[in-house]
Amino acid sequence: MAKASETIRIEVVYALPEKQAVVSLDCPSGTTISQTIKRSGILAEYPELATWNFEVGVHGRKQVFEYRVSDQDRVEIYRPLQIAPTEARRLRALGRNKGRRSV
Repeated sequence: MAKASETIRIEVVYALPEKQAVVSLDCPSGTTISQTIKRSGILAEYPELATWNFEVGVHGRKQVFEYRVSDQDRVEIYRPLQIAPTEARRLRALGRNKGRRSV
């Protein structure tokens, strides 16, 4: 466990279909996810994030903005889904069944 005066190394990542941002930074131990996102500069680079209307996670697990990051954590900013997973499955199934005739 890191002491309060220690510095930890983390990454903040945000990906779009055409590009991704990966920012490595050193933070004081006890820093929250929201603080790391602010420190990373990603909010300035991607103005659509300024509303904070997104979810976050650490190493693929959803977390709250108040979560305190640890050394070597990878903070991930998640984009909103374009379509719900259940709707995507339904549309794929419709596409597969298009050429079939019911008897």
